[in-house]
Amino acid sequence: MIKDKENFKIWMVRAGRDSYLLNEFLDNDIVAIGWNDIGEIKKGTSNEALKKLLKSSYPDDSNGRLGQSTGQIWRLFKEFKIGDKVITYDSDAREYYIGEIKSGYKYSDEYTYKHYREVEWYDGSIERDYLKVNSKNTLGSILTIFEVPKTIWIELKEAHPGYMSQEEIEGHEEAMKLFEAQELEQLKQDAIFRSLEFIKDIISSLDWNELEELCAGLMRGMGYKTRMTKRGGGDLGSDIMASPDGLLMVEPIIKIEVKHKINSKDKTSAPDLRNFIGGLRTSVKGIYISSTGFTKEAYYEAERANFQITLIDLDLLVELIIEYYENLDSEVKALVPLRKIYWPV
Repeated sequence: MIKDKENFKIWMVRAGRDSYLLNEFLDNDIVAIGWNDIGEIKKGTSNEALKKLLKSSYPDDSNGRLGQSTGQIWRLFKEFKIGDKVITYDSDAREYYIGEIKSGYKYSDEYTYKHYREVEWYDGSIERDYLKVNSKNTLGSILTIFEVPKTIWIELKEAHPGYMSQEEIEGHEEAMKLFEAQELEQLKQDAIFRSLEFIKDIISSLDWNELEELCAGLMRGMGYKTRMTKRGGGDLGSDIMASPDGLLMVEPIIKIEVKHKINSKDKTSAPDLRNFIGGLRTSVKGIYISSTGFTKEAYYEAERANFQITLIDLDLLVELIIEYYENLDSEVKALVPLRKIYWPV
């Protein structure tokens, strides 16, 4: 069983691109990093002196890259402590190796990466599939060196064969499959929620004329032909007429009011609905689109109207845009540019 001291940090150290130095790490009991051109870092070197050394050795690097490189090297040189834990990753086998730092900073021409620390690697490896999704995401950072939360170390340790019995390994594997499925579903729902909010932000940022064009384009995407019946917008409202033939000769004939108020708390009210309903005729159906939503009284007004009225708030508008997005004109898509993302099932 793996035993830990109380106070330690955990570091991920990548074994080069595509883990090509993994065997060198494991066979020689080390973790190492590149930037060989700066040579051995002398004891007492400050962070600023290290940055100047890097700048003289890599003059073509940008200031941002030099700052990032300095931080990476400084961690191995100064921040690593004996007793800290270390993780590295085998990208081919999709396995993690864990160990403990056993020496101060060292430098040797013997290794591919010459700046190194000695490490006692624990026997065995941990399959990536054993870890929670959030842990996988954290460990997936592309940085050469970064600090890892202790919660992930505990998770790695508990999934390590040196800590678990065979019975525990089998039970843990089944539990993790169930947990991962649940966590993936939660991540999916979170991603969907954030995406919908981003789409709402885009729509809310449109001006009233652009929102009118978007709504007309949506109706066309749903199979109708449209024409605008009013231009202007002193009240930020606008009308669209839609029908199968575009000439309002074939039913259903639909009159659409688009309301785009500046104040998100300024919902469309019952008087707004009454004014809209008053302009309808017996052969016409009504759609009222409001980017700020409707008051309870407005919904009641629509329900008791003698005409068929559909109210579309921002949530429903986003839902319809997503459903019919592939059918929209390119000009309309440009107003709300979206990209399809595939999710594992």
